[in-house]
Amino acid sequence: MIYKIFYQETKERSPRREKTQALYLEIDAETELEGRIKARKLIEEKTAYNVEYIELLSDKHLEYEKETGVFALTEL
Repeated sequence: MIYKIFYQETKERSPRREKTQALYLEIDAETELEGRIKARKLIEEKTAYNVEYIELLSDKHLEYEKETGVFALTEL
C-alpha cells in the first residue's frame, strides 16, 4: 500500500498550512489502519517531522500523483 504523509519539517514551531510538505511511503500492511500506524511509527523513529495526516492512496489517486510528476517513493 502507498501512503501519502503530510508533514511539517519540525515539531518546534506551530504548523502552518503554507509549509506543509508531503512524502510517499510503501508500507506492507494487511489493513489501512495498520498501514497508518506503521507509517507514523517509521516517520517518528527516522525523522524529526511533525506528521499532520496520513492518507492511503487509491489506484486513481496514485495514477494522478504519478502524472503530476511529484510522486517519488521515500525510503527511510
